[in-house]
Amino acid sequence: MRKAWCVRQIELPLTDDQLKGMLRRFDTNRDGKISRRELRVGLRSLGLHFTFIRAGRALHHADGNGDGVISDEEINELAKYVYKWGIFIS
Repeated sequence: MRKAWCVRQIELPLTDDQLKGMLRRFDTNRDGKISRRELRVGLRSLGLHFTFIRAGRALHHADGNGDGVISDEEINELAKYVYKWGIFIS
């Protein structure tokens, strides 16, 4: 008798492009910039906790020009910072 195939859930880390694409979707008003509020809501949608603190720290880390938002040029720094949290596709 043959064994039935088991389906196992495999978790894969996001690639840089996947992570950047996910972060760009947080820009809900489509102005090309991610505000702290948009980042907080987006992180919460991923199931993360303490998003108010995480969004503030991520913004502080990635906002190179200090304008209070993450522009398209700063998305790489944001992706590097968020990548350390270990977000996975499952």
